Amino acid sequence: MRRATRFAVIAALILIVVKFAAWLMTDSVALLSSLIDSALDAFASLVNLLAIRQALVPPDREHRFGHGKAEPLAALAQSAFITGSAIFLLIEAARRLWQPQPTSQEGVGIAVMMFSIAVTVGLVAYQAHVVRRTSSLAITADSLHYKGDLLINVSIIVSLVLSGWFGVTLADPVFALGIAGYLIFTAWGILREALDMLMDRELPADERQAILDIVRREPAVLGVHDLRTRSAGQRRFVQMHLELDGAMSLKAAHDIADSVEAAVEAAFPAAEVIVHQDPFGIPDKPR
Repeated sequence: MRRATRFAVIAALILIVVKFAAWLMTDSVALLSSLIDSALDAFASLVNLLAIRQALVPPDREHRFGHGKAEPLAALAQSAFITGSAIFLLIEAARRLWQPQPTSQEGVGIAVMMFSIAVTVGLVAYQAHVVRRTSSLAITADSLHYKGDLLINVSIIVSLVLSGWFGVTLADPVFALGIAGYLIFTAWGILREALDMLMDRELPADERQAILDIVRREPAVLGVHDLRTRSAGQRRFVQMHLELDGAMSLKAAHDIADSVEAAVEAAFPAAEVIVHQDPFGIPDKPR
């Protein structure tokens, strides 16, 4: 996973240099938006690299549940940075709408966008390979952002063609406004997911149902209640109460609980499962 984030940072830095030179030559605000987006990519990938490194640190005496929440904390910083850049782009695009300016050397800009598309496609393909092997949520999110960049790059090519070859000068700032809106939408999605994880939001309903189905396949389990779930980075935490025959031995109950924990952890490899055994038919004390 660390290698994938390193590649993402390197790719973003290369695109920043190339796009900065192209922006100076074309004076396209749409290309400026792509330059800003590449700067965001570099920042996001660097933050992901640091967050993944910290999140993979094993639990210690001060952090018994591990360091997985480093990822959502980093995501909060990403969302703030992306929003600030989008606001800057909105201001610049509005200025160009008020005072339209023609672009220049559109061929250079189009060539740079084609190069950017090629680099991004290669990076996304490698990230998909890493996600298949590790199921990393951080890499998945980073890959989704770069997939969005492909659409941005295509839109900028269209903008440069309309502005430079057909004289539609408003196309440049209009496309920049659309890209700014996409950045704000992306920032909101990142912010929402980060807050869900920091506030210990329950796992999705389908995952909770899958856990219950696994538990109920154990013949000795007569019931299950108080299922509680949350996530921190790539790790999931699952707690539940099993209802068992009150006449069975403590050893038998312990073995059943171990079997249930193993089954859930097999289905969710990054999960930490804690099971409490209750006698069937005897309600828990009120809390």
